[in-house]
Amino acid sequence: MTKFDKSKLPSRHVTEGPERAPHRSYYYAMGMTEEQIHQPLVGVVSCWNEAAPCNIDLMRQAQAAKRGVTKAHGTPREFCTITVTDGIAMGHQGMKSSLISREVIADSVELTMRGHCYDAMVGIAGCDKSLPGMMMTMVRLNVPSVFMYGGTILPGRYKGKDVTVVDVFEGVGKYTAGKMTEEELCELEGVACPSSGSCGGQFTANTMACVSEAVGLALPGSAGAPAPYESRDEYADLSGQAVMDCLRDGIRPRDIVTRKSLENAATIIAATGGSTNGALHLPAIAHEIGIDFDLFEVAKIFRKTPYIADLKPGGKYVAKDVYDIGGVPVIMKVLLDGGFLHKDCITVTGKTIAENLEKVTFSSDQKVVYPVDMPLSKTGGVVGLKGNLAPDGAIVKVAGLQKLQFTGPARCYDCEEDAFEAVKKNEYDDGDVIVIRYEGPKGGPGMREMLSTTAALYGQGVGDKVALITDGRFSGGTRGFCIGHVGPEAAEGGPIGLLRDGDIITIDADKGTMDVDLSEEELENRKKEWVAPKNPYQSGTLWKYAQQVGPARYGAVTHPGGKAEIECYADV
Repeated sequence: MTKFDKSKLPSRHVTEGPERAPHRSYYYAMGMTEEQIHQPLVGVVSCWNEAAPCNIDLMRQAQAAKRGVTKAHGTPREFCTITVTDGIAMGHQGMKSSLISREVIADSVELTMRGHCYDAMVGIAGCDKSLPGMMMTMVRLNVPSVFMYGGTILPGRYKGKDVTVVDVFEGVGKYTAGKMTEEELCELEGVACPSSGSCGGQFTANTMACVSEAVGLALPGSAGAPAPYESRDEYADLSGQAVMDCLRDGIRPRDIVTRKSLENAATIIAATGGSTNGALHLPAIAHEIGIDFDLFEVAKIFRKTPYIADLKPGGKYVAKDVYDIGGVPVIMKVLLDGGFLHKDCITVTGKTIAENLEKVTFSSDQKVVYPVDMPLSKTGGVVGLKGNLAPDGAIVKVAGLQKLQFTGPARCYDCEEDAFEAVKKNEYDDGDVIVIRYEGPKGGPGMREMLSTTAALYGQGVGDKVALITDGRFSGGTRGFCIGHVGPEAAEGGPIGLLRDGDIITIDADKGTMDVDLSEEELENRKKEWVAPKNPYQSGTLWKYAQQVGPARYGAVTHPGGKAEIECYADV
């Protein structure tokens, strides 16, 4: 049994010495023994709620994690935080809450850990923003921490094919185009999501789950098993034990999350054709510890990484198929052997990436993951863009795209609802570039995702015939020529806010450029005439977020981050 020196742990402030007798009385009131009170206190936090299938299994997994902590002579203290689930928030004003929830998750976990002086943390998350929010808190607090993904949903089956919720969103577009009957759409919605778990393709949740392993904060293989599988509980138990090992050995998140490990994380996003939201979340995680790793830094990794995993939405397979061939470690092994990962990064196992993957083998007898010398494409599934229309950058997922260039006239809308209504009524022409603006982090506020609109376009069969650009975001499930994170955003006077219908826009995802055919002089003249619209959200959380949030290029963060830090929580 390991004896921990409480004099060096945060929980000493609430458990040790005569002056903490009142504090200990609260612990006795909850049935804790003297031995438990004087052991390390480990926060076991999950995003359990009944909002969506991504979260519904997390409390069960938290109980398993608590058993692991107890086995390793720690005292688990369970708590929950919020999530906003994009699949339900999508397509209406509720989506303004989504990205903001990442900050609320990070902040609320921080406050609970700080307020109760917990010594270590196991974080279990299942939905898009809860994964990065939990990892942001871990590196912010820097107490020994282990992350665990709640698991993917099982794929649905419709007309002999695997389907996900994105097929339902695209089904709405097919219905409006007369390509699907209402009865077929009802049948599809009834079978698309057959279990608990997060959306099944390489959308944001599964992308960030891959990141959790690649960056080293999660146990190898823990991201793989679908949510209903009992093996998830085994990983939760092991995660509880692992966090106690990290506490014993002095391994902290900032030992693990370094520039090299962030580059590994960006590599796996590109290699799997992952969500463009990864380029928002990695800079935010890096910001917590003062590492400069903005959109352009992420895009450099994307550009030199081969796209090797044939996953939805751009490909054929779902997350369960990755699990069936050995999980995320198999993808990492292929990348490591190909020289695309930093092999010496330490992980929560106490071992390096290379040591963790030493016994992992890659089988060529499958079609989910390709060798790096025979990739689906030589460059990553996600590409950064820059030009006079996006001086602070933009991003596009090219996985599955046949054409990487697009030129067409702008058709401008000042909110997503107006654009969606136009798409429903087919009020656009082939070759148009649909522009949705004032949906950025500050202008939204909240930087909404545009899956309802992009999926409707794809369902109508024009995914390769029109382009869409926005200062908002896209779901990890978006496919087609869709460019997000355009910066500076319209609300800050960025060029996207100066566009007029008919302006000719050229996008080249091969060269990494996006420009409008206007002179610098014309843009300056339009800027002089431009007046910022008044944001209708003048109270509450959305108002607070709009006052604090920074550009998408740097992760849309709301505080100064690690560079301004004077004292870290782990050292109090």
